[in-house]
Amino acid sequence: MPLMDQTLRRAVVANQAALPDQVCTIVDVLSRICHACAVSAAVTIVDAGILNDAWVPHRTLVVVLSTPAMRVLLPQSLERRSVSDGANDRAPGSGGRTSAAISEMLASWRVEMEGGATFRDLASIETDPRRRDVLLRLAEAEDRHADMWADRVVALGGPDPRHGPKPHGSRRAALVARTSGVDRALKLVEEDEQSDLEYYQAQRSKLGDAQSQTIIDQLLADGDEHVKTVQSLIRPLPDPRSRLNTILHREKWHSSSGSWIGDAIYGVNDGLTAVFGIVSGVAGFAGGGEVVVVAGISGMVASALSMGASAYLANKSEREVFEAEIARERRELHEHPEEEREEMELFYQLKGFSEDEARTMTDRLADRPEEMLHTLVQEELGLSEDRLPNPAKSALVGTLSTALGALVPVLPFFFLAGTGAIIVSAVISILAHFGVGAAKSLVTLRSWWMSGLEMTAVAI
Repeated sequence: MPLMDQTLRRAVVANQAALPDQVCTIVDVLSRICHACAVSAAVTIVDAGILNDAWVPHRTLVVVLSTPAMRVLLPQSLERRSVSDGANDRAPGSGGRTSAAISEMLASWRVEMEGGATFRDLASIETDPRRRDVLLRLAEAEDRHADMWADRVVALGGPDPRHGPKPHGSRRAALVARTSGVDRALKLVEEDEQSDLEYYQAQRSKLGDAQSQTIIDQLLADGDEHVKTVQSLIRPLPDPRSRLNTILHREKWHSSSGSWIGDAIYGVNDGLTAVFGIVSGVAGFAGGGEVVVVAGISGMVASALSMGASAYLANKSEREVFEAEIARERRELHEHPEEEREEMELFYQLKGFSEDEARTMTDRLADRPEEMLHTLVQEELGLSEDRLPNPAKSALVGTLSTALGALVPVLPFFFLAGTGAIIVSAVISILAHFGVGAAKSLVTLRSWWMSGLEMTAVAI
């Protein structure tokens, strides 16, 4: 057995009383992997706040492989434990409760530090000076909250987390801010602030001392204000025309983005699934080699061109149908104006307007024939020009996404052959499906792992 494996097992046994079962399992699995692969490595467990009886939600245990020596870094409170008194700490008593309380407070310190870092990241991207100042003030408030928890941890004899590495902000919020704008990122921040309020409400039962309850009360009050502040960052423009243009622009962005995202997901899924079937079938028959690669590349090119052509023709046909309906409705409005006016009045009455109000609105709309035409088309046929996809754009997105998806299952066959290549191709294809689903959450704002699992399950 390699030296690393022996040392690692001694560390696990020596700290069995101090480490939770989840951590022991992780270390043991890493030990077996390194032994099987003949890797001389070290396992460093880094995190001073979660090694206790309770697994803190939303926290991550970081496991780092390094060389040449093995270390298991425990929190100071756990390092002071010995094997003989480890079991006593787990028993109900003041020592065990204090250790668990310190871990809860360290987790809360991370929550506040991550919130402050997120606000600073958004402030560095924000171009409006007023909103930038508000974001920086919110970051300072989060830092003050973190200091409250850090001071409380030190008062209880725990390690001062301010002397260690500082947590980073939400990478997802920063990515959304850079790709879709700070406004959309603020929606994520608002959700995080709401989650933090629920987190602190649940933490009341875990921290029963008066000082901690006072901190939680203040954080809950400040958290409510933070939510309101984030909501008020995007203020409506005073000019009605500017406000309307802003809303229409936002709705148009949603529509167009939904179109290309649908084309992209359809293309990636088609490329991954179809070409994986081709390469796995050819590999099973021919055993691998250049034949599989050629078949995969040929399938990739054919699928990409077919998808692009299909997307172009489908969207062009949809636009032609829309234009034909517009021409038909324009002719009816010209030949039977009174009938169309009555039709418009009835639509408004169905929306809750009185007969007089509907007539007044229709009269005003009739003074602008093109506006009335588009309104009739939308109300009568449910069609809107803004919602129609661009055929050329759909074709480009469909072609590129299909080619990209189709390339993934082919890559292993450049380096491997036989059953091993098929297995690797299947694994990376599944991971690619998950990655595409997770990336979709940047626009849909759904949970990234739920979105990824959904697409993976459908693909499998």
